[in-house]
Amino acid sequence: MHKTTHFGYRTVETQDKAGLVREVFDSVADRYDLMNDLMSFGIHRVWKRVALQLVGVRPGHTVLDLASGTGDLVTRMAGLVGPTGQVIMSDINAAMLQHGRDRLIDSGQARPVRYLQMDAEQLPLPDDSIDRITIAFGLRNITDKDRALTEMYRVLKPGGRALILEFSRPAYQPLRTLYDTYSFNILPRLGDWVAGDGDSYRYLVESIRRHPDQATLRCRLEAAGFEHCDVHNLSGGIVAIHRGHKL
Repeated sequence: MHKTTHFGYRTVETQDKAGLVREVFDSVADRYDLMNDLMSFGIHRVWKRVALQLVGVRPGHTVLDLASGTGDLVTRMAGLVGPTGQVIMSDINAAMLQHGRDRLIDSGQARPVRYLQMDAEQLPLPDDSIDRITIAFGLRNITDKDRALTEMYRVLKPGGRALILEFSRPAYQPLRTLYDTYSFNILPRLGDWVAGDGDSYRYLVESIRRHPDQATLRCRLEAAGFEHCDVHNLSGGIVAIHRGHKL
């Protein structure tokens, strides 16, 4: 019997999801940064600043950023680890990784950065080798989230910290109603107008609704082995930051 999973609101073969996600990000890579600004009214920059404060990157750290996209977090963390540290910029999607690499080179922050195209479910890294792990708006696109969380725990050093910045579930019903109206009626049209691909942005909206809520994701972090897990809601719970520690 074939295993199935969700691709937005569609049911697809598990083995096919990664390819479908790859097609989405191949399509939107060139306009990804512009769309992020338009979709969030620029607030995604604030969310990422808060995430960086909570992850606690220090000089000399080795940091792994999963699903790096165009490298927003990597650009900032490269300046924090200093000449003795390293940031690994990774993504399963070659187009996004190349776009992010070009952006980093243009910013002058490319020196402490290593680039790896890889699947978050199978990290080609040794056990206990990473000080900090971040993933921003990428976990919901991973087929087997629990496997990815287990891999994150495996490669993290004792005393290390993982941080997940992801869309989540608004805490108040009026905000949920407004958020749903905006997401399903405006975002796909905006994606069609700006990126020429409304379908990809419709998938992204649906993938957010399929993503585990705050309490569920915290439980899954704990099941993967993480301890002292906490959750920080941003913008009324539209976005949440989850942190887990490896003791």
